[in-house]
Amino acid sequence: MSRWQDLTGGVSGGEYAARFEALARSGKDMHGEAAFCAALLPPAARVLDAGCGTGRVMIRLSELGYDCVGVDLDASMLEVARAQAPELPWFQADLAEFDPARFGVAADFDLVVAAGNVLPLLAPGTEAAVVDRLAATLRPGGLLVAGFGLDAAHLPVPPTTTLPEYDACCAAAGLALLDRFATWGGAPYDDGGYAVSVHRLDA
Repeated sequence: MSRWQDLTGGVSGGEYAARFEALARSGKDMHGEAAFCAALLPPAARVLDAGCGTGRVMIRLSELGYDCVGVDLDASMLEVARAQAPELPWFQADLAEFDPARFGVAADFDLVVAAGNVLPLLAPGTEAAVVDRLAATLRPGGLLVAGFGLDAAHLPVPPTTTLPEYDACCAAAGLALLDRFATWGGAPYDDGGYAVSVHRLDA
């Protein structure tokens, strides 16, 4: 069982969506992750939203002209995503075993984004397998972008994945670190409790 399933029971889709809707009504920008990704690649690029949840990031990227596919294990989250954007491709799968071909999807994504603490909320011990599977969906030169918390202040569960551990998983999957930031707004990384990392698949 993933840490996310253990935390939520896999039934929190509606509650999760409502929380972000309230934040949006308060005037908070809900599209930082999408804007970050859009700054890396031009519209029409293929994007895999890994751990897409209720679809907030992917729906925005699709609106900006990107060719998007979403995958998540939580059926309650996908139910919300499909209700909000039924025209987009949403798939239920475990990221540690994700094979795009099973869903008739080509494994040549230009960018994979894993936002929302995807890595720290995986099933314990599957981090390397997930990174390997995500790297396998990228075209040569494609980018893996992941943002996640590193301490208790930025996570709903005890910290698990360190940046050196994550970088080691990426290196084993053929991914090289390009850059790292402290926020989705692009603030320089300062050894703080949250990091957004950009890795590139070796060509």
